[in-house]
Amino acid sequence: MQDSKPTNEVAIAGATRAAVAAGAAGAASQALVLGATGGIGGEVARQLRQAGWQVRAMKRGVVAVVDAAGIEWVPGDALNAADVLAAAQGCSVIVHAVNPPGYRRWAEWVLPMMDNTIAAARAVGATVVLPGTVYNYGPDVFAQPIREDAPQSPTTRKGAIRVALEQRLADAASSGEVRVIIVRAGDFFGPKAGNNWLAQGMVKPGQPVTAVQLPSVQGRAPGVGHQYAYLPDVAATMLALLKKRHELPAFARFHMAGYWDADGREFGRAIQRVVARRGGQAPKLKAFPWWLMRLVSPFVATLREMMEMRYLWSTEVRMDNQLLVRTLGQEPHTPLEVALEATLEGLGCLPVERGLMARAVG
Repeated sequence: MQDSKPTNEVAIAGATRAAVAAGAAGAASQALVLGATGGIGGEVARQLRQAGWQVRAMKRGVVAVVDAAGIEWVPGDALNAADVLAAAQGCSVIVHAVNPPGYRRWAEWVLPMMDNTIAAARAVGATVVLPGTVYNYGPDVFAQPIREDAPQSPTTRKGAIRVALEQRLADAASSGEVRVIIVRAGDFFGPKAGNNWLAQGMVKPGQPVTAVQLPSVQGRAPGVGHQYAYLPDVAATMLALLKKRHELPAFARFHMAGYWDADGREFGRAIQRVVARRGGQAPKLKAFPWWLMRLVSPFVATLREMMEMRYLWSTEVRMDNQLLVRTLGQEPHTPLEVALEATLEGLGCLPVERGLMARAVG
């Protein structure tokens, strides 16, 4: 993402009643997705289209076009309020799945981007959907599964920023002008996502899986439990909640259970079983080389930012999904090995022709 100055005041001043009225027609099933080139944004955009929604995706430098999936791409910058407002015209939902790349410039960009989304949602009367993070929580709530109403007392800079971001959404919702749905889940993985721990640290995309590096394991001792989430399941959860958005509180937060790896090794063992079933040799399970990351991080900004979040691999952080289950009846959940096979195939780590295609179970 290139530098761009937020221009909220100019953009909002230019939002006329006529523009809002013109956009209202047909808005009931039209959504704007910010961050549609990323893992969760892209998955939500695809599932919205498959469900019959009109989907608009905004990206800097893109030529306006409707792609083969029927997604309308428009040029724009999430840091430019006028761009976000223009892209949001006619939309009843804005999916805010955009983040600064590589963990960088969070302090400068995260909150201004959210301010632009909130301003656009106010202007067009849209519901904001946000993929939440566990960064918001601190050690005071780690002893038991975390509920949606748990105190948010982060100990990291990025955690404090995410708390401030959600507070801005809560304030906007309390005004009665915006509705908000936040879905918080474990570490993402999926067949079309490259910016996550599985693809960037545990296996090597484009290569057969010969080893799996486990971030929560050190030596032969039992590892630390960790929570994962399959992106198609997360997107399916968001769509199911959108169907009920007018029945939900104006500011609604939900936690997903996803997959719980109790000893830090079960996720790796599941990968071993998938690879072996596809005719390969079961990969070795190895401890992730945190020592190397610590050594290099002073010279690489992204690694330095990732080191700040290492505590999530050395402490059990587990979310409670009871509210979600009460609301939907069940959590969309793909069997782990089906999800991993589709993911490894999508990452180019397995032969394509014999793959099992995973799908979310509604």
